[in-house]
Amino acid sequence: MNPIEQFNQEKKERIAAFGANEELNAAAHQFNVVSNREKYSYNFSWMGRPIIQYPQDMIAMQEIIWEIQPDIIIETGIAHGGSLIYYASIMELIGHGEIVGIDIDIREHNKAEILKHPMSKRITMIQGSSIDEATLNKAKVFALGYQKVMVCLDSNHTHEHVLAELEMYSPMVSVGSYLVVFDTIIERMPSAMYDRPWDVGNNAMTAVDEFLSKNDNFIIDEQIDHKLLISVAPRGYLKRIK
Repeated sequence: MNPIEQFNQEKKERIAAFGANEELNAAAHQFNVVSNREKYSYNFSWMGRPIIQYPQDMIAMQEIIWEIQPDIIIETGIAHGGSLIYYASIMELIGHGEIVGIDIDIREHNKAEILKHPMSKRITMIQGSSIDEATLNKAKVFALGYQKVMVCLDSNHTHEHVLAELEMYSPMVSVGSYLVVFDTIIERMPSAMYDRPWDVGNNAMTAVDEFLSKNDNFIIDEQIDHKLLISVAPRGYLKRIK
């Protein structure tokens, strides 16, 4: 076994141990609860734009993008555009790839900042509801001809909305690539923690559960869950296997 193979084998064994480590998982859960309550994810930016994501999830996304090397990433939910710019910067390092961002309300000041950013050359924005057929069709046009397609869902986090997104956008994901559903963590938070339409029992994770119950093209990449521990997307990294 060469050094790289040995490193990967040791990493695999370590990640498996993390998943079974009750003390480590309990500590991670406590951090997830408190950090979500205190809006920890609002502390970070990428190349000058607020990203509103956990660094752990962004490292996982970098690993996935580098491994899959998608031709296009479609993301619902833009906010300040930090994640669009993050994905575009990884694509820039790879040397190819486009990013399509979808949002029902792209604020003019955010749009202006995204468009003047050096990474904007790889970014296209679509304004409209992600679950509107017209919006979906626009995204499909951008994805035409691409072999490797990846999708990230990070807009409205209610069960109904995320389930609709899953059903509409999952067919676009190429085999071997990922459909990443953010903010599944809501299901593991205390009830009434968010002043939003979503809550325990009505969120992205409950939508993932229903989606997977009737779609066997995707599986949860549990290895990502086990190694991250701190994440807003537990059970949300879905890999297309067929």
